[in-house]
Order: sequence, then C-alpha cells, then structure tokens
Amino acid sequence: MKKRLSNFINNKNILPLLVGIASGLYPMLYYFNANYTQANSVSQLLFFSFLFIVVPVLIFSIFNYFSKKIKLLEANKFKLFVLLDIGFFGSFILISTFRFQLIYIIPLIIVALCCALFFSKHLKKIVVFQFLLVVMALVSLIPTIFKHVTYSKQWLEQPDAITKVIFKTTPNVYFIQVDGYANVDKLSKGPYGYENSSFNSYLKEAGFKNYSDYRSNYYSTLSSNSSLLAMKHHYYSNPDHSFAELSHARENIVSKNPVLEIFKNNMYKTHLLMDKYYFLLNRPTLGFDYSNIKYKDVPFRYKGLGPVRDVISDLKTVLPKDTLTSNFYFIQKLLPSHVTNSSSESVHKITEKENYLNKLQQANLWLQEIITLIDSQDKNALIIITADHGGFVGFNTTLEARIKQSDPDLIYSIYTAMLAIKWNGMPPDFDNKFKTPVNFFRILFSYLGENESYLDHLEDDSSYIMINQGAPFGVYKYIDNQGETVFEPLSN
Repeated sequence: MKKRLSNFINNKNILPLLVGIASGLYPMLYYFNANYTQANSVSQLLFFSFLFIVVPVLIFSIFNYFSKKIKLLEANKFKLFVLLDIGFFGSFILISTFRFQLIYIIPLIIVALCCALFFSKHLKKIVVFQFLLVVMALVSLIPTIFKHVTYSKQWLEQPDAITKVIFKTTPNVYFIQVDGYANVDKLSKGPYGYENSSFNSYLKEAGFKNYSDYRSNYYSTLSSNSSLLAMKHHYYSNPDHSFAELSHARENIVSKNPVLEIFKNNMYKTHLLMDKYYFLLNRPTLGFDYSNIKYKDVPFRYKGLGPVRDVISDLKTVLPKDTLTSNFYFIQKLLPSHVTNSSSESVHKITEKENYLNKLQQANLWLQEIITLIDSQDKNALIIITADHGGFVGFNTTLEARIKQSDPDLIYSIYTAMLAIKWNGMPPDFDNKFKTPVNFFRILFSYLGENESYLDHLEDDSSYIMINQGAPFGVYKYIDNQGETVFEPLSN
C-alpha cells in the first residue's frame, strides 16, 4: 500500500492533477460546510468544481507542458508549483470566507513567494497536508449531506383533503409580506413604544381590518415561511448544534408546497415578487409560474443579497398581463426588517430601535404606494399585509433571541407580526381564528372554499425557538396556544 502511494505521488505525469486538486478541494469543501443551505444545488456544485478544481488543474497542466519545452521553467518547476499551489489555496480560502480583498491578497502573495523560495523541495508534503485537510472537511460535511439526502417530507402531509379544496370565489389574492413588521397591539407599547396611528387610520380608510395579537410561530424568515406555506409545524426539523438555517427551507417555500398546489388546482397563476433574492440563494427549482428575479441575476456564490429591486415597478409590468386568470401574488419586501444580526460589541439597542422605526416609516410609505397601485388595477382584490416575525426591538442583536429569555415583552418582540386584510366582501365569521401563520392559509382556504370543515384540523398556535445559551440546546415552546409565554422543551 505504501509503495503504491509512493509511486502515485512520484508519478510526474499526474503531479499537475494532484497539485491542482489539492489547491482547491479543501477550500471548496470548506465553503460548502459553512454555507451548505445556500449552496447545495447541482448548478452550484458544477460552478465551484470548475472554479476550484478544473481551473487550477488546467493551469498546472499548462505550466507542466511548457516546462518540458523551456529549460528555465523546468529548472524552477517545483518553485512555480509551490507558488501557484499556495496562491490558489490561499485565494480560494479568501473567497470561501468572503475576505478576497486587497488587504489580504498582498500578504498572501508574500507568503506564496516565501514558500516557493524556501519550501519547493517539500511540495509533496504540502499536497499531503492539503489532502489531510480534505479528509477533515469530509468528516464534517458527509453527515450534513446525509441529513440533506435523507430529509423526510412527511411533515408536509395534510391531515385531511384540503389540497383538493375547490374555491367558490376566486379573487386575485395579494399576499404582501413585510419583514419584521410588529403587530398593531405590540407596536404601540413595550420595547417598540411607537405611535403608528396615522398608518393604522390609513389602513382602516382603505378598507383593511387590522388583526391584533397576531404573531409568528418561528423566529426567522425561512422557518416562518416554511411553516406558513406548508400549513404545518416543522419544529426546525431536528436541528443540531451546527444549525444555521432550516433544512430545505427555500425548496419548501418556492419549489413545492401545499399552498401553491391548492392555488394551482384552482387554476390560479402564481407569482413570486421579491425585492432581494434571499429565497433563491441556493437556486431551488421554481414552483411559481412567474418570478421577478431570474437566476441569471443570482450569483452562484453568496455575497450579500444584491441590489434592491423595485417590486412595485415589477408588479406594474405584470398586472396588465394577468387579466384572463385568477392570480396569487406572493410579494416580499425586506422592510422594516429587524435589529442587526451582528455580534459586534458596538451595537446598541437604542440605536437599533431608532433604525428599526426609521425603516418602519419607509415600509409605511411603500405599503401605501403598492396598495394604491393594486386598488387602481383590481377593484375586487383580496389584499393581505402581514409579517414573517417581529422586529426584535429590545435586543441588541437578533442572536440574543437564542439565549433563554424570561421577559414576556422581549419574547413577544421576537414573534409579534402584523396582519391586516382587505376582504373582497365581508370577512368570515371565523376570522377570529387568525392567530399565527401556520394556520393562515387553512383559514383562508376555508373561506374561499366555503367549507368550515377544514378548520377541524388547525395546528397548535404555539411559537417555538431554538435555544443555544442559558438552557440545554434544543427547541423550546416560547408562547403557548393561549398566548402565554412559557419555556417548555419540545418532546420528541
């Protein structure tokens, strides 16, 4: 075995292949380890394989070929290989950690040159070390991939035949989700303490009913929307300590879910309009008939959420084309958002509150503009304005929410969510059941299908959190079905 390994390493014909793979494989695996839920598509795997593996192998092969033709290159072959190997390896690490900047590149060049001058005789040892890093990365990545591949969709199954519901009325449905917009009852008191009466009066005059005490079931956009569109609880799908995002969340939101299935069964055309490509980061298959953001505008490598799209302009373009069908519009606006995700010691809850309230005012203006547009184009529209979770005001950062809390105001700040609906007629007499997103569409479909039997299978309206400090790691119930704050571990 040792002899075969020695012969393999000493084979000069495969040396460019070995060094090329070694220079890029670990950084690629590191990137997937750190960003798996944002980079787990086949197209991204092909892209990163080409960039991190194929390109270095080709360049090493070219240098190897010309070294046989040019004596100067042949004499310094190993120095060039070490220079390129360290250069590629370091550059790919910087790319994987989002630090590919001039301040880091210059030291990298100096390190690569020093290695080429003093360690050229140890090229093979460097390659062996890089492959050892690959093995270490695989130890962490393989369980993640296994968890992804064996992911069960059983939780998405409905307890009744609601996916077969036939609508008796088919208005255009505009589901407008503003990120982190607190509910009317919590916005005016507690850590928010904001007087929003002017906008509330506008909504009332525009024909909206504002629902108090509405809140989310989960604390993040992906976890909340996954439950919303599945009409079921996922309880974070058995997370572990490496949890960063809910597994398969984007696929559950934009690819296939019961809500999309029901609208399509009722001959609706479905539209996804977003101001940023957050839902599309890992390039999931689109289950919506239309998206205002195309994959050509989504980078293969996550580097922020890109420029803000003008959703209202996109909606203006779509509306005149959709007069022959009933339509469902899922419209997302990442305002007013929430306090920072940063863990920096420089953040301060007072400043974060001010930033949030400034963005809340921007959200109000944007909502008025889009409501005016819809009203001018669609007199019988059913317009829903809601939020995915709260604004976390009262915390320094959103990360603090995963530390066990006992203050009810802070706990509700995580979950409090706006809900206002402009019905195309009288609201149903069971609209008092609107409490949390997990049951929202089941209640709405009971109204559109004029069949209250679907209300017999409402999910529990509790809110859940994943705690990693102040209590044993795990998923806990933070608010129960009656709206009382609790702290109960989720029983398996």
